Amino acid sequence: MLGLRRYALVPMLLAAALGRAETRITIATVNNGDMIIMQRLSKEFEKQNPDITVNWVILEENVLRARVTTDIATRGSQFDVLTIGTYETPIWGKRGWLARLDEDLPAGYDLDDVLRPIRDGLSYQGRLYALPFYGESSFTFYRTDLFEAAGLKMPDQPAWDDIARFAKALHHPEKGIYGICLRGKPGWGENMGFISTLVHTFGGRWFDESWRPQLDTPEWREAIDFYVKLVRSYGPPGITSDGHNECRALFATGKCAMWVDATVAASYMFDPAESKVADKVAFARAPVRKSPAGCQWLWSWALAIPVSSQHTKEAKRFIQWATSKEYIRLVARTDGWAAVPPGTRRSTYEEPRYVKAAPFAGLTLQAILAADPSHPTDRPVPYFGIQYVAIPEFQSIGTQVGQLVAAALAGDTTVEQALRSAQQAVERTMRRAGYFQ
Repeated sequence: MLGLRRYALVPMLLAAALGRAETRITIATVNNGDMIIMQRLSKEFEKQNPDITVNWVILEENVLRARVTTDIATRGSQFDVLTIGTYETPIWGKRGWLARLDEDLPAGYDLDDVLRPIRDGLSYQGRLYALPFYGESSFTFYRTDLFEAAGLKMPDQPAWDDIARFAKALHHPEKGIYGICLRGKPGWGENMGFISTLVHTFGGRWFDESWRPQLDTPEWREAIDFYVKLVRSYGPPGITSDGHNECRALFATGKCAMWVDATVAASYMFDPAESKVADKVAFARAPVRKSPAGCQWLWSWALAIPVSSQHTKEAKRFIQWATSKEYIRLVARTDGWAAVPPGTRRSTYEEPRYVKAAPFAGLTLQAILAADPSHPTDRPVPYFGIQYVAIPEFQSIGTQVGQLVAAALAGDTTVEQALRSAQQAVERTMRRAGYFQ
C-alpha cells in the first residue's frame, strides 16, 4: 500500500515541477547593444524566477515598430513585453492598450530615482505605462586623433557650419575615412529622428499653430538641402541604407571622423572589444544653427505590457528586474560600469565608479535634462516632441517623409520636389484625420 502511494506521488511531483516552469513570456525588443546584454543576462532572472522562462524576439528597429504596432492594435497577443519608446507609450496608454506599471512596485524599486523627464515621457495623465530601460539624448561624437592631426579643435557647442567645415577637412575616402556619418535609412525613428532635430535648430517646425504642415517652407528647404549636400559630399556611400546601428558600426570601425546621434552609443564606443576608436573618441553637444531649441532629442527605450498579455504578473516581474538598480549593478559586474544602461536613474550619475568609467556621463545627463519636448522650436507649435510629433498619425507621416528625404539624398528627386510631395501627402493625412478642413 505504501509502495503504491509512493508511486502515485511521482506524477504529482513531476506535474508540480513542470508547473513551476510553465509560464513563458515573450519579449519583443530592438537589436541595440544594451538589449543584447539584457538578453544574455536574462538567465540570471530565470535563475531567480524558476517558474518563468523568457523567449526573445529581437528585431531591427523599423521591423520592431511595425510588428509591435500591428500586434497591439489587433490584440494579437504575440508578445508579453514590448520595447517601445516615449512616442508610443502615452498614445497607447491613452487608448487603454497598455497595463499601468506604477502600481504595486517593490519597495526597493525607488521610482523617485528615475529621472523626471524620462518618467514624464512614459506617462499619460500622471500614470506610468512603461518603465525605462535606458534613456538618451543626442550629441556629437568625434575622433580626437584626426582632429589633432588636422590642427582642428571641436567647440563644446559646435554650430552646423563648424561641422561642415570639419567634415570637409577630415574627408579622406581614399584612406577609408569619411568626414561625417549621419542617418540616411528612411523611417520615422531612423532618418527622421535625426532630421527633425536638424529642422528645428534651422528654425523650422512640422506644423503651425493650426496643425497645417510646414514642410514646403524656406526653413525645411534650407535644412534638408544642407543635410543632402553635407552627406553626399563627405559621407560614406550607400548612406540611405544606414540607420543608427549601421552608423555606429561605421564610427566604431574607424570609418567616420564625426557622427551626430544617440548618447547611448557612447558606452559602446568606449569598449575596446567593440570599438577600434575606444581611445580616440570624444564628445561635444549636438550642433546648432539658428536656435538651440530642438537641436537634441529626448528618448527612452522602455518596457511595457500589452493588456492582451495572458502573463501580466510574470511580465511585470521581468520589467521590474530589468529596470532596477540591481540590474544596473549586475551589468557593472559582468560588463563594467561604462556599459550600464544610461539615462534613467539619478543614482547612476551619483555613482563614482560610473562617473570615472564613463567620461561621457556628465554630458549625457546635461543633454537629457536640457532637452524640452514641450518647446521643440523657438516658434509656437501645437505639438509635443522633438524628434517626433506626439500624435498617432506621425508614425506613418514620419516614415513617408523619411522615404521622400531618402530619395532626395539618393539623387532620385530634388530637395524641392521631395518637400513639395511631402507637404501634399501630410496635408492629405491631416485633413482626413480632422485636424483642419
